[in-house]
Amino acid sequence: MSDFKSLNLLPSIMKALNAKGYKNPTPIQAQAIPYLLKGRDLLGIAQTGTGKTAAFALPILERLTKNKVRTRSGGVRTLILTPTRELASQIDDNIVSYGKGLRLSSQVVFGGVGYRPQIVAMRRGVDILVATPGRLLDLISDGHIVFDQLEVFVLDEADRMLDMGFIRDIKKIIAKLPSKRQTLLFSATMPNDIAKLATSLLNDPIRVEVTPQATTVEKIEQKVNLVQKSNKPLLLTSILKDSAIKSALVFTRTKHGADRLVKKLDQASISAAAIHGNKSQGARERALGNFRAGKIRVLVATDIAARGIDIPQVSHVFNYDLPNDAESYVHRIGRTARAGREGKAISFCDESELKLLKSIEKLIKQSLTVDKKHPYHGAPPTLTKSPQRNSSRGGRSDGQRSKRADAPNKGRGGTSRTRKVDGQGSKRADTPSSRKVDRTSSRKADSPSSRKADSPSSRKTDSPSSRKTDGPSSKGAEAQDTRKTEGRTSKKTTNKRGTPKRKSRRFSTRKSV
Repeated sequence: MSDFKSLNLLPSIMKALNAKGYKNPTPIQAQAIPYLLKGRDLLGIAQTGTGKTAAFALPILERLTKNKVRTRSGGVRTLILTPTRELASQIDDNIVSYGKGLRLSSQVVFGGVGYRPQIVAMRRGVDILVATPGRLLDLISDGHIVFDQLEVFVLDEADRMLDMGFIRDIKKIIAKLPSKRQTLLFSATMPNDIAKLATSLLNDPIRVEVTPQATTVEKIEQKVNLVQKSNKPLLLTSILKDSAIKSALVFTRTKHGADRLVKKLDQASISAAAIHGNKSQGARERALGNFRAGKIRVLVATDIAARGIDIPQVSHVFNYDLPNDAESYVHRIGRTARAGREGKAISFCDESELKLLKSIEKLIKQSLTVDKKHPYHGAPPTLTKSPQRNSSRGGRSDGQRSKRADAPNKGRGGTSRTRKVDGQGSKRADTPSSRKVDRTSSRKADSPSSRKADSPSSRKTDSPSSRKTDGPSSKGAEAQDTRKTEGRTSKKTTNKRGTPKRKSRRFSTRKSV
């Protein structure tokens, strides 16, 4: 097949393709469309960005237009199931574009937006419904969607569905579908679970595999930077200073990591925005819209955006954090080099990610080129704690510890926390930082009877009975002297009435009652 004209599609569809500049079909379109027009089931294995949406959308539009059926309330003639909101919106936009001029209705439903408008839309019935599993199950369970008119079922990005834990939801949805239907299953990879699902879903399918399983687009230049984790922001900022990078998609492992990275890029005067699962649908759409319009240069995303973002002008993809799943690497870098363009994929790898890098290289069957032209590169050495780093976290370097050990006690904590034994076998009490002495004496000295007994004259004297009011120079000596004579001598003091009272055996000024 050399061009779309040989497919004999409807004039309205051909007009829409010409308006979008489509002349020659991609390999998956050329192989899949003729069989789909005949109503055959299909198992399509193709990496992202190869034109899968048009491969199934064009035959569906052709079929629904020729088979004129009026949909009843809540009815659906074609169901397209996708893993993410972004991919669902993208597919719906393409269907509207391809079907311009055709009297067909379409609707997209997913979570994160209002429930009521979707209920109202489904009351009229739709020809094509694009949905994510969670919200679709809600509408089904509430009785707003029925599938007695279903003709075509499309399961897109099946392996991604499996990764996101949607397999149970998919099986629940499939159980609601009529057995007589045309079924299409598309997946970038074919793990065992997806192979079993395809066997149970498809009836004598045509298998279309346009590229070897889990390979990357040949036009993508792939490199890796070996870098310490703490230097990743500096390295990314340094690379993005190149004005030749007009648009870049950066992938992080976590949602909070994406938000932190956006703040650091903003501090470096690099316009950026983040999209992830914690963002509202409105915020995600605004970020994507600004990125498409060129208002921001960098879009930071988690793997939720690894599939479903069709932005042809993305020139660079950065794996700021390597994915835990090696197959996700293929989907991430597939966001560039779309529609025949060239692209670059740059990965950062710290010491903890070396095993992930080896898994990726094993999957794609090639070694990534190590990039050494940028600063902060180099094999990550063994990370050691520097004095400066420790002090910033509340720790102290050796020099700081020695200085604090020589300083007088400034509070409860003290510095002499280690317990040492003096010549007479007792704990050292000749340092001002002895915690036991400090706590016991301070509590007992603060008792009401002690405060009343402390007259101004007694606080100024230097007698043994007033050792609690002495300065730091006499505290240690008095404590040591008292400890030596403990059990053999007793000191007398005077209460408020002037009656002599014997002190307790513990070295304290508390009065016996």
